[in-house]
Parts: sequence; C-alpha cells; structure tokens
Amino acid sequence: MTLIAQRDENGGLADKPIRHIPVKKCNSKLKRMLFGTWQVYRKAKKMDADVYHFHDPELLPIGWLLKKKDNVVIYDIHEDYMTSILQKDYMKPAVKKAVAAIYKSMEKLFTRKMELCLAEKYYKDIYPTGTCILNYPTVNEKFINHTRAGEAVDKVIYTGNVTEVRGALFHAKLPVIDKTLSVHFVGKCPKPLAKEMYEVAGDQKDQLVIEGIDRFIEKEVIEDRYLSRNWLAGIALFPPTEHYRRKELTKFFEYMNAGLPVICSDFPVWKDFVEKHECGIAVDPYNDEAIRNALDYLRTYPEEAKQMGENGKKAVMEELNWQTQEQKLISWYQRLSGEQPAKMEG
Repeated sequence: MTLIAQRDENGGLADKPIRHIPVKKCNSKLKRMLFGTWQVYRKAKKMDADVYHFHDPELLPIGWLLKKKDNVVIYDIHEDYMTSILQKDYMKPAVKKAVAAIYKSMEKLFTRKMELCLAEKYYKDIYPTGTCILNYPTVNEKFINHTRAGEAVDKVIYTGNVTEVRGALFHAKLPVIDKTLSVHFVGKCPKPLAKEMYEVAGDQKDQLVIEGIDRFIEKEVIEDRYLSRNWLAGIALFPPTEHYRRKELTKFFEYMNAGLPVICSDFPVWKDFVEKHECGIAVDPYNDEAIRNALDYLRTYPEEAKQMGENGKKAVMEELNWQTQEQKLISWYQRLSGEQPAKMEG
C-alpha cells in the first residue's frame, strides 16, 4: 500500500507498513487545489495502480483522469458536501445554492465510473450504489484500562472544533442553566466566537474554560484532557441542522471510548443511538429544564452514570471501531480487483 500525501511531520507512519510518497505542502487552500492536486496526479499516474482511493473533493478530476478500463478508482465520501455547502454562514443564500449545484453536477460527472465509499450510514439515501465503510475510530489504547474512579466533578467536556453550528452557544449557556457547572472546551475556537460565548455565560463566564482560542489543539492533548479528571459527561448539544441531525458524530465514539456518559441533542438518530448503547441522555437543546435534569441525574445516580460510560466503552471496543471496518475495506478491495491481491494506492 502506498500513501500519496503531504509529508508527515509527526512520524505517525513510521511504524506502519505503508510506503509514503510525499507531496509539497501548500500554504493556502487555493494553492493546494490549483497546484497540489497536479502533484498528486503526476505521482499517482506513475504508480499505475490497480486501485486508487481518495476522499478530497478537489481530487475528483484527478480520479477521473486516473480511471482506466482495467483499474478501480474509489471516491471516499466523508462529508455530505451538498448539505454542508448550503449551511455555510459566510455565503449569501443565492451563492450557496449556486455552489451546491455546481458541486453536485461536478460530482455526478466525474464519479460516473468510480466506486463510492460511504463513511456514514445515511449517505446510502443519497448514493444508493455506494458501499458503507463507516468512519469509526481506532480503539485508543490509553483508555482501555482507565476507569472512572471516585465522585465525578461538576465539569463537562467538549472536544473538537468549537463553532456555532456545533453548539458553542448552547454549551456556553450551561453554567447559566446550572450554576455549579463548569464547561471545558478543548479545540480550536475563533476569538470572536469565544467573546460571544463569554457574553452568553454572563456572570458565570469564569466557568467557561476555552482551550484553543485561535489555535489548533493536538490530538494527544485532547486525549490527555479526557484522562485529566472524572468528568460528569461529554457534551454535544447541537442546534438542529440537516448536516448534523442524521450523522453519528465521531465525537460520540471518542466520549464513549474514554468511558464518559454522553449528553446530546435529542435528534431521532442521536436519541436512538444513545438509547441503543445505553451510553447517555438525549435532551431538547432548547429546553433548559431538561438539560438541568439530565445533569442532575448523572450527579444523583453516579453508579448509573458510571455504567453509561462503561456501556459506551464496551460498544466501541466490541463494535464501533475501525478494526471492524478495516476488514470490510480489505475484502471490498479484493472483490473489486477480482479476488486478486491488489496494489492499493491512496
């Protein structure tokens, strides 16, 4: 297997049986789209692979150029790009519709002879011919033997990029709803949004801890924060949007892997998920009383809260992990290449 990508500065591929062909790093998204894609194309074409696998939408023309009669090209769809484009706050409505229509036409044109790999179950509704290889996480070894010992603190954690569509203002209001609670954000947060969050928290603003204002937080730091204390819960109180209400959030799996109960919005898919795995509580993000009751429940019944965390961890270790999908992916590669060992490029 060969990976064509920017140079790995952290040495994350050093212990992997993967040949890495680096491409030059571009210092802007526009340069990457204009010049980086052609670097990838030249290197990929030289490989003359049996299977090419890519997921960046700007590589769609490159995948189309690489497709021949005797090879397989896979477009790995990691996002519902159409819905995502229509929810961009910085675009005017007419511009969003135009961009979404252009993307849809481009995708339809370039993927006609490609195989589609779907990272989310609901993508099957949009791409019925696609194959689901779900975007489950690798089981984090740091969390396997970690148990929630002692009484949980009156603190909840949110990890990942902090944005308004990911519930930043709902989460900022939590100390107002429950004045004993502190909320810790571990992820990149734009400074103007952080200011707005502090304003929402008002007199309780000191109970917001935002680690990552205008800066990226490394994965290793996030992992350490999970282990730093016995959190009351991991939170995901998102406003309803078409982009998120049907997704199984990667954030859920991370909270579960760390043994944390989940408090999330009561979108039908999310509610069914936490109830199926008995790993948390789904509430109306606009209902302050329901949110307060969920927090009180976890405090009042610590054994039940601990069991939710254990249930989530068990589900990730046994079912909701990349190892279960990895074998599906390998088998799919083999079927696509006629049961012959494939030179898999991506």
